[in-house]
Amino acid sequence: MDESFLTIYVTCAHREEALSLGRKAVESRLAACANVLPGMTSLYWWEGSVQTSEEAVLLLKSKASLLDALTASLKQWHSYELPCIVAWPIAGGNEAYLQWINSETTWRNES
Repeated sequence: MDESFLTIYVTCAHREEALSLGRKAVESRLAACANVLPGMTSLYWWEGSVQTSEEAVLLLKSKASLLDALTASLKQWHSYELPCIVAWPIAGGNEAYLQWINSETTWRNES
């Protein structure tokens, strides 16, 4: 298979937002799968001081060729001014699962 695959890590304000974003990404075929991990505590610099927030994590599995479109969509749908959306490559794994990701991500830019 020539396609490369990614896990996309997104922080969200709460579980409900992560579920909503994950559903939109999967329904639009920009991601094959979404995992929501509630109950994360984040520490970060924002507007000159260290902040602490309770957040949720959204993990998406997709193709590298869809990353730009997925990122643009997530930024549009997200409640944060500057959402954390980062991706790392899937180096290998269950070939049948990777083929499934490939078959379930069929988004086409129609604009």
